[in-house]
Amino acid sequence: MSGMERIFQIDQILAGRKFVPRQELQERLGVSWATLKRDLAYLKDRLNAPIIFDRDLGGYRFEIGNNRVGPQYELPGLWFSAEEIHALLTMQHLLSNLDTGGLLGPQIKPLLARLTGLLGSADNPAEEVQRRIHIETIGARQFHLDHFQAVGSALLRRKRLVIRYHARGTNEETEREVSPQRLMHYRDNWYLDVWCHLRDGLRAFSVDAIKHAEILDKRAIDVAEKRLDKVLGTGYGIFSGENISWATLRFSPERSRWVSSERWHPNQRARINKDGSFELKVPYADDRELIMDILKYGGDCQVVEPKTLRDRVVVEFRRGLSLYG
Repeated sequence: MSGMERIFQIDQILAGRKFVPRQELQERLGVSWATLKRDLAYLKDRLNAPIIFDRDLGGYRFEIGNNRVGPQYELPGLWFSAEEIHALLTMQHLLSNLDTGGLLGPQIKPLLARLTGLLGSADNPAEEVQRRIHIETIGARQFHLDHFQAVGSALLRRKRLVIRYHARGTNEETEREVSPQRLMHYRDNWYLDVWCHLRDGLRAFSVDAIKHAEILDKRAIDVAEKRLDKVLGTGYGIFSGENISWATLRFSPERSRWVSSERWHPNQRARINKDGSFELKVPYADDRELIMDILKYGGDCQVVEPKTLRDRVVVEFRRGLSLYG
């Protein structure tokens, strides 16, 4: 019987009885007292199992009905799904790099200990999991965001902000009064969806491009969730717009083996053609991000329609070729 199997056995035995003597636990598990003691310590220290030794009853039992405050007890699965291991390791990575001088400082160590307990098992120590499975984040901008706290505070307190924003596309700075609506973490970068009172419309700003943020003592206006999704979430990528067009892209048979399993947009339409090529249709309001993603596939991606998008991509390819004479 493996270590993790014993953990599950102990859980089942104690859950079905008011108490269980130590000797009975050893006999049913077929282990020494030293091994049983290690298993009980793992359950209590790593998985927060409320196991106590009741001297009056002369055995081990779960402590229940006492309104315990603290982490809930739940056995992990035999192994994690891909989503679970990614989430746990990502959380651990973020916490490990968090500045402990902030408000969360005193809470970080117990959180990390709890994550370590979840990642590890009797057969797979947390240290081995971390050594064998790595999470690499490429293309993310630095999270040292000077005005993130002011942005978050205004967002939750429903206050307006005055921001000075650097638009990288035009290399210009503008000052705007905005009503923050929601924060979005997209492609490993932070964006703030706002109602811009200067432009009298919805906009999405990259938080790391905010050069100054000041909270105003003015109530932020609220925009309905459906309206936000319609303007900021309907088209492809982070750029907003209500006038939606549909792009039809065709990927080569070789590239289709990868792209056919990717999710470009929640409303995408796709099919595999008889020649093995992959046809993908995605909605977009602003073509900037879509063009960047098309270009990275080079000759393996062809824009079928609309013609305006085809022409834009042709211009970009020619501009790139001109750099090489």
